[in-house]
Amino acid sequence: MSATRVLIVDDDALVRVGLSMVLGADENIEVVAEATDGAEAVELARRLRPDVVLMDVRMPRLDGIQATRRLAGLPEAAASGTQVGIRVLILTTFDHDEYVYEAMRAGASGFLLKTVRPRQLAAAVRDVAAGDALLAPDITRRLIEQFVHRPPPGSTVPPALGELTPRELDVPRLGARGLANAEIVAALVVGETTVRTHVTRILAKLGARDRVQAVVTAYESGLVQPGTG
Repeated sequence: MSATRVLIVDDDALVRVGLSMVLGADENIEVVAEATDGAEAVELARRLRPDVVLMDVRMPRLDGIQATRRLAGLPEAAASGTQVGIRVLILTTFDHDEYVYEAMRAGASGFLLKTVRPRQLAAAVRDVAAGDALLAPDITRRLIEQFVHRPPPGSTVPPALGELTPRELDVPRLGARGLANAEIVAALVVGETTVRTHVTRILAKLGARDRVQAVVTAYESGLVQPGTG
């Protein structure tokens, strides 16, 4: 199995060195480059095409949210469908909910705080590269409560959501509670392959990049309400 190729983006040199050492210690991860801001990150990503961009939020010239939005629009990121391309994992000292929501809307596949343990960081990079969304349940609940606009009860469900089967609808409902694929498997009492098949079909029907985007759609459409489930 080839190593996961990572681009580290942070305006703090010491942070970049530390992250590079942590990830470089994992034999399944290769740090291909470092960038000091979002603009440099976009340029390096175009040239090097890493599997995962580990992105800070607050940076000069171009911040992490804007850079994520540009990376999501790269031809390389859109190649071969929404599930293939450059994935962004936001890593920041800031846990303000608006950053989480904006990162999700911009196309990030995950959000972690810099207090994460080294082993957890390496695992998160591998998970995001494999196509899993990564968002801590407590962060998910807070951002949903405060920053996701929901239509009033009885609003029409978007046509794309109407195409999902009842079982497929269960996946974004559970994902909205912060459950990972393995936990959804347990909740639905089905095999992991079945859940992954559901996720693939859901993303195709919704035109979503990954499961995070599907969850955003579920909340903004009113399919899922805070405190339910």
